[in-house]
Amino acid sequence: MRLRAKIGMLATAAVVAAGLALGFMPRAVPVDVAEVKRAPLAVTVEEEGKTRVRERYTVSAPVAGYLRRIDLKAGDAVTAGQVVAVIEPARSVALDPRTRAQAQAQASAAQAALAAAQENARAASAAAQLAQQERARVEALRQSNFVSAQALDSARTAETRARAAEAAVQHAVRVARFDLATAQAAVASTDRLQAGGTAEQMPVRAPVAAHVLKLLHESEGAVTAGQPLLEIGDPASLEIEVEVLSTHAVKIAPGSKVILDRWGGERPVEGRVRVVEPSGFTKISALGVEEQRVRVIVDFAAPREAWARLGDGYRVEARFVLWEGQDVLQLPTSALFRQGEGWAAFVIDGRRVRLAPVELGQRAGLATEVLSGLAAGDKVVAHPDETIKDGVRVKPR
Repeated sequence: MRLRAKIGMLATAAVVAAGLALGFMPRAVPVDVAEVKRAPLAVTVEEEGKTRVRERYTVSAPVAGYLRRIDLKAGDAVTAGQVVAVIEPARSVALDPRTRAQAQAQASAAQAALAAAQENARAASAAAQLAQQERARVEALRQSNFVSAQALDSARTAETRARAAEAAVQHAVRVARFDLATAQAAVASTDRLQAGGTAEQMPVRAPVAAHVLKLLHESEGAVTAGQPLLEIGDPASLEIEVEVLSTHAVKIAPGSKVILDRWGGERPVEGRVRVVEPSGFTKISALGVEEQRVRVIVDFAAPREAWARLGDGYRVEARFVLWEGQDVLQLPTSALFRQGEGWAAFVIDGRRVRLAPVELGQRAGLATEVLSGLAAGDKVVAHPDETIKDGVRVKPR
């Protein structure tokens, strides 16, 4: 009996001791778990932008006079040389000697502008031809695997930019030639009136084939020389203007990839940076903070059919891709914390956590590249706090 009693007392004591040990043992801390994995990663800068017609032309009154009502509407198509407005020159203004001097000065300026535009066109044509030859050379080298695919993409992008620049200066030549003809017509009209001739109606013509974007002076009435009448352009030839912070602009280069999103279409479309303007400007943010901004001009890289519903002045969201990789070891940025002068994460090893110093690479907001310290498949604490220490017992939430 005594032996049984002792055994019972020992068993009871063991149970009590075990209970006490379990009661005083630290409880497992519930944590959110994330996995280190390999996946695509892109570092981007996102800003709001708007579309604009690449080549916009403002048709102005060549002389002072009385403007007849303009019958065109926004969206109407016009051909090159089509009469878009009619002005009756004012005799009283034309008889002023200063009027002819002003008209002659405008004609001289138009002549100089045409000469400069023609010179720029020759230089742009030579640059485009050189870019085409370079692209062909790089394509041949790529077929033999002497250059990378990235080098070929760069050569093709350079040729595209050169062709776009050539088209722009050719347009400038056509516009300058039209401006010269208009200025010479204004001089002839002034000479005719000063010689005692009759005031003939002066037609105002469209310099290029385009669409009416905006009517600036629809009703008839008196106009001054140089007063804007309407804006024309090709709505099928669009570009995107984006104002980015100067600290981001230094990371963006011509040819950089841009994802255009939230414009109303079913899916994002791709674009390429054409120009990062060399000068910035000060802008007040919605919070009243002064910011230094830089304009970045983006061309559509996707076919016209992908963004055909966009027009002039439409809003888009532009994501500039600063860096991207297809097979990048990464973890959620929330899992990282400072450890001395470096970074660390808590790796879940069984039921406990282990402090793991890590070396980081690119950071892309919610995810960060891991260069060393972790391996694909490792489980880490997604949101470590002050209750998580090295060796602490944890359990998934």
